[in-house]
Amino acid sequence: MLRKYMHSLEHKFYARDIEARQIRPFEWGIEFLSGGSEAEDPHQFIKEFNTRSIEDSEGFFTPPPLDPGEYDFNGFWLKFPSSIATPYEKNNTVQARFFPAGANDRVVIVSPQWNADDQSHVALCRTLNRFGISAVRMSLPYHDDRMPEELTRADYMISANIGRTIQSVRQSVQDIRRTADWLYSQGFSKVGVMGSSIGSCVSWLAFIHDDRLDAGVFNMVSSWFGDVVWRALTTSHIRKALEGELTAEEVRGVWRAISPSALSHRLPTVRRPALLISATYDLTFLPDLTRIFFEDCDRHGVPHDKILLPCGHYTIGKGPFKYMDAWHIINFFRRVWR
Repeated sequence: MLRKYMHSLEHKFYARDIEARQIRPFEWGIEFLSGGSEAEDPHQFIKEFNTRSIEDSEGFFTPPPLDPGEYDFNGFWLKFPSSIATPYEKNNTVQARFFPAGANDRVVIVSPQWNADDQSHVALCRTLNRFGISAVRMSLPYHDDRMPEELTRADYMISANIGRTIQSVRQSVQDIRRTADWLYSQGFSKVGVMGSSIGSCVSWLAFIHDDRLDAGVFNMVSSWFGDVVWRALTTSHIRKALEGELTAEEVRGVWRAISPSALSHRLPTVRRPALLISATYDLTFLPDLTRIFFEDCDRHGVPHDKILLPCGHYTIGKGPFKYMDAWHIINFFRRVWR
């Protein structure tokens, strides 16, 4: 009975902006990937690109160092050049809002969900401040002031353009790591990450590639990026563009390099605390895909706690679930940084 009710709520909240969701055409997008412009067979190039990127994931997700003078901080907003230059000028400047908590050495880099507005997760940042933890809310690629003028939604971050989606996730991970570089330069000694939905995915990829990141909360987790896009309620409009070009198995394959489970070989060295939060009635990060993520962490001995909330992907942002969610997030950082 509860499952049926929660699923009906998920569909209700999804339908509120269904008219704004455009079915954009399928594109290989190999021009967004290094070496793609010369490729004669786009699908084969994407396969090989994923294989190379997984084999050298350290290089793939590590940004080049940025000169300290290129960070622009006015006491409230932090801005700096993204390590990846896209064709969209506005997207090439990372923008992050800083929420200081006085003289302390603890800070969390917060990455909101896909299509979050500029107020999303602000309340969480301010609540972290109340417990002596600073926060930096980072705008993801193609969000907020990084959104190109032709868009009304952050469609370029996740879409049926295969290469651009890979590039945007890679860009997000490198943006998080450059934000961490700045925080360490400012004297913070404990830097954590917290992300929701796609923000959880990119925060996780940063976390498993950057040993400096002290702790992490991953709010809704999943294993295979392509499976989520193919099966999720939230991305059903993207599947419509993919269906005529690729099978479900091929969709998993073309986005392997940005899938947590494809990078599980990194996990044996991850010995920093993590909190994994999942929603029991999630129609976006489906439970079977989340279980694979949990099993990866269990198998490789990642020190982690699991929380299952009795809600879904949309309802986790509604009361009372958002308060339960925030309590677990804040309590985790308070405990590990006691």
